[in-house]
Amino acid sequence: MRLTIEKLIYGGDGLARLPVHGDARKGKVVFVPYALPGETVEARIAEERKGFLRAELVEVLEPSPERIAPPCPHFGVCGGCQYQHLGYAAQREAKRQILRETLLRGAGKALDAVGQQLPEIELHAAEEFGYRNRTRMKIAVEPEFAMGYRRAGSHELEPVRNCPIGSPLINRAIAAMWEMGAGAAACAGLHEVQFFASHDDSALLVELRTQPEAASGKRAADALRSFARRLRECMPEIAGVAVFAGAAVEEEPEETPARASAHAEPFLVEGTASLEYRASGECYRVSAGSFFQTNRFLAGKLVELVTRDRNGAAALDLYAGVGFFTLPLARGFDNVTAVEIGASSSKDLAVNAAAKGRHIRTVNSTTEEFLRSARGRWDFAVADPPRAGLGPRVAKLLSGMKIPRLAIVSCDPATLARDLAILVAGGYRVEEAHLVDLFPQSYHMETILHLVR
Repeated sequence: MRLTIEKLIYGGDGLARLPVHGDARKGKVVFVPYALPGETVEARIAEERKGFLRAELVEVLEPSPERIAPPCPHFGVCGGCQYQHLGYAAQREAKRQILRETLLRGAGKALDAVGQQLPEIELHAAEEFGYRNRTRMKIAVEPEFAMGYRRAGSHELEPVRNCPIGSPLINRAIAAMWEMGAGAAACAGLHEVQFFASHDDSALLVELRTQPEAASGKRAADALRSFARRLRECMPEIAGVAVFAGAAVEEEPEETPARASAHAEPFLVEGTASLEYRASGECYRVSAGSFFQTNRFLAGKLVELVTRDRNGAAALDLYAGVGFFTLPLARGFDNVTAVEIGASSSKDLAVNAAAKGRHIRTVNSTTEEFLRSARGRWDFAVADPPRAGLGPRVAKLLSGMKIPRLAIVSCDPATLARDLAILVAGGYRVEEAHLVDLFPQSYHMETILHLVR
């Protein structure tokens, strides 16, 4: 069927509507991947739900002037990128529009109820390729070695030898892994690799994931150690290889003690298990298994947008990770409290905080548990929650603390809108809104909202 694409939506699809005439489902919304606003396309219905339909793009009949040739041969098959066929300036503006629409859809009524308007969203971007300092790939060792990403909408592996959004050093490491494929194939149960590059792309930390039985079997462990040694010999920039048993948690896991501690410690380390990462004038220890921001060009900008011109007696950093915002906050506040539940991240946080000074207190706790028993007054708080957002309970607790200024950092506009509605109802207003394009070529975005009361 022929469709006209109205706009892009969060997730990367183009939105169209069935023709008003000639179809009993007239006007129903259709989501079409890889279609762009203003295009006329031929599409095939692939799935029908109660409120919408999903379609497959068959042919672009009238292309958008913003459509470009994607530089990666895997685009459209690999599930990692959604926007490589769209010029970068258009990508950024599409994200700004999506963010504004999503915030107004979820928090518009709350803003209207108190006579507020959402301020203009400031957009911040840098290089559109080669930006990732962290890349995670799946590995298959049977029937032969292969490494890559899952195909879009599938669990099947798409073999990838070069990823244009990864840093140059990471791509060299990917090539080295492919060259050593026979050695990797000897490591039964090996199913995932993650590369983490330093701030200047000069050093690399490699995480390998294998089946749990490899952690207790001597033969399997010996094969893994031998492979790790050869990998380091092949690439001197690899500072260390850490091997974990079991599946990796998501890059930003749900904030629960059980998930935070799952598979937290490597059972085998060849070399070092951590890197030093410099950003915004601070030096962070980041260990294998710890979370850190993934855009090597915009890490400093993110810190600046969250912490600039903020000072006072006390600051609170929630979901602190390894102390990404904690250390810069310590320059402007007499005391900083940093809260983190992740096992690996909280250890790094303690080390980084101790190096900075005694005026930083670290707390190993979920944010909800901390806020329920918190005693104290803070002039400013930062919250950088996982994709699930603050959640209603934490948003209400945080609102009830009546901290004069909040900075909310979010990687999911839908959960941010839900949380914002609660915070606005609790007496906050939005002073600044920033979109930081940490993830070019994909639909993902990072948002910073500065709230005051």
